[in-house]
Amino acid sequence: MSSAAIWRSDVIASTLSSAKSGQSGTLLREATIETRLDALKSVALTLLDAVDSLRTAQPLREQSLRLQDEVQRFETDLIRTALERTGGNQARAARLLGVKHTTLNAKIKRYRIRCGGFGDEGDKGAGDREIAA
Repeated sequence: MSSAAIWRSDVIASTLSSAKSGQSGTLLREATIETRLDALKSVALTLLDAVDSLRTAQPLREQSLRLQDEVQRFETDLIRTALERTGGNQARAARLLGVKHTTLNAKIKRYRIRCGGFGDEGDKGAGDREIAA
């Protein structure tokens, strides 16, 4: 058993015994607040450890960071997600993204995003997916 768990049980036991002996419920409320604070502290430390591990997991880029590369990566991920959500339907994906279907189609071609496999088999019916509403 961890020392924190032992400390918590000791605090609760002493609080309950003091409450039984006629002292006010203030001690019980303080124990409850302290246990909640301990739980919050534990969660915060866990989150901080997770953030630190994510920082170290990201590879360091030897090259300089280019805005255009990051924009392209972001747009590609966004377009793929929209296509997945719409089953590969470019007209609906364009509406979801708030752009014209021609703009979406141009970005798909520019970034060489593969449209197949989002619900239809291969390229069969590819013309149907590109029809605007």
